[in-house]
Amino acid sequence: MPSPGPLDPRIDPTGHRIDDVDARLLLALSESPRATVLALAERMGMSRNTVQARLARLDQHRVLGGFERRIDTAALGYPLVAYVTVQVTQSRLDEVGAALGQVPEVLEVLGISGQSDLQVQVVARDADDLYRVAGELLAVDGVERTTTGLVMRRLVDYRVEPLLRRIAAGSG
Repeated sequence: MPSPGPLDPRIDPTGHRIDDVDARLLLALSESPRATVLALAERMGMSRNTVQARLARLDQHRVLGGFERRIDTAALGYPLVAYVTVQVTQSRLDEVGAALGQVPEVLEVLGISGQSDLQVQVVARDADDLYRVAGELLAVDGVERTTTGLVMRRLVDYRVEPLLRRIAAGSG
C-alpha cells in the first residue's frame, strides 16, 4: 500500500493519520458512546494505557467532536426541521454567522459553495413559527436572500460507521 500523500483523506488538517486501529477504536466508541476506557480496551484486546493514549491523541487532533447527545428536537416541542439557504453580503459573512448563532432555533450553520453562501438548519414549533424564524434570519444585517426547504422525512441519519468500517478493514 503506498504511503499516504498530502491529500490523503485519512489525514486530518493537523497531519494526524487515522489508521485501522484508530478506526476500530472510533467505531467501538460510536457503538458504545458511554463505554469506559477499560471497557474499550477489553473489547479491542488492547491495554488500557494504549487505548487512553490513542483517545487522547484523537482528542488533541480534534478527531473527536463534542460529546453532546443528539436530542430529538420534537421532544422539545420543535417538530419541524428546515434547511434555509442564505445569500450574504460577502464582506459581512462573519457578522452574519455570529448573528445566526444567536437565534435559538438555529441548530447549525455551514458555509457552502454554489449560488448561496450558507446552509442553516433550523427547527420550529409549527408552520407559523417557521415563518417567524425564517423572517428572523432574513432580518439579519447582511442577509440578502433566503430560501427555505422543509424536511419532510429523514431518510438517512447522520452516520460515520460505514467510513470507520472501511478504514478499519484496511481499505481506507
